[in-house]
Amino acid sequence: MLEQGDTAPDFTLPRDGGDELTLSALQPAKVVLYFYPRDDTPGCTTEALEFTALGAEFADAGAQVVGVSKDTVAKHDKFITKHDLGVALVSDAEGDVCERYGVWVEKNMYGKISMGIERATFLIGSDGKIIRVWRKVKAKGHAQEVLEALRAQ
Repeated sequence: MLEQGDTAPDFTLPRDGGDELTLSALQPAKVVLYFYPRDDTPGCTTEALEFTALGAEFADAGAQVVGVSKDTVAKHDKFITKHDLGVALVSDAEGDVCERYGVWVEKNMYGKISMGIERATFLIGSDGKIIRVWRKVKAKGHAQEVLEALRAQ
């Protein structure tokens, strides 16, 4: 389980728009890396819209926001277009990055147990070290909480 002070596992994944995104290539910017279950669902849409609304403030604080799910790039593109999102979305279709960040977990919904992505956020410093981790995130208001933590650095 990754914790504060650990080195964030590097990755290169396909992103919206057809390019690739490499985590370490974003340095020296700080990175808000948020994992979410699925494009265009209520909680995931709320979270993405709130990160988008605060995008300029994250940029002013020296951070880039990147969302990760197992959805395809095509689904990410539709999600971004439908909601006019301003965050980068990467596709972890194979689930390797989710596994390395410890967010691929057993979930229990209405008594049915299945595997899925735990909504979680990692604030990564310009040195590639994890500054803070949020697990079992509630989408509403989360982006503001992350921004306040970023500004406190």
